[in-house]
Amino acid sequence: MSPHRKKIRFLQELPLLIWLVLVWAVLWQDFSPGTLVFGALLALAVTRVFYLPPVQLSGRFNVFRAVIFTAEVLVRMAWASFQVSLVAVFQGPKVRNAVLRVPLRSHSDLILTAVGHVSSWIPGSMVVDVDRSTSTLYLHALNVRSEADAVKVRADVRRIEAKLIGIMGTRAELKDLKAEKAGEVTA
Repeated sequence: MSPHRKKIRFLQELPLLIWLVLVWAVLWQDFSPGTLVFGALLALAVTRVFYLPPVQLSGRFNVFRAVIFTAEVLVRMAWASFQVSLVAVFQGPKVRNAVLRVPLRSHSDLILTAVGHVSSWIPGSMVVDVDRSTSTLYLHALNVRSEADAVKVRADVRRIEAKLIGIMGTRAELKDLKAEKAGEVTA
C-alpha cells in the first residue's frame, strides 16, 4: 500500500466488494459458490490494486421509498420512451435539444452518481459532464424548445435527487430538504 493511501475499514468497503461480486456473477450468468468465491477474490484484488476513494454512506436506507422510487422510475422510463418515439416520428430532424446545467443540493458522490444514472436511464436525457466540486450535472435533453422546457427538465432532475436523498441521503440532507419544502409551501 502506498504511504499516501488512507487505510479504508473493511466494513466501509464491504458494499463495494459485494457489488463487485454481484457484477462478476451477473457477467458470467452464474451464481454458483465457485463463481461467487472467485468473484470475491477478484474484488479484493481489484480494490487493493486500483485505489478507489471510499464511498461515504449515510448510514440510512429507506426500503419503502426505494421500492416506490423504483416503480416510479420504471413508469417514467416507459412514458419517456413513448414520448421520444413520438418526437422521432413526428418532428424528426427538426427537434431542438439543449445542454442544461443542473446544480444539485447534495455534495455526496453517491447521490451525484445515482442522480446522473437515473437521469440517463430515462429516455430523452443523457449526462454529458459532471462537476464534482460544485455537484453539478450537465445534461443533454431532447426536445427543449423554450426556457420553460429547460426549467421543467431541471425540476425533474432535482425531484429525482430529492427522492434519492429521501432514500439514502444523510440526516442533514434530509433535514435541509424538508426545510426547503416547508419554505416553498409557506412562501
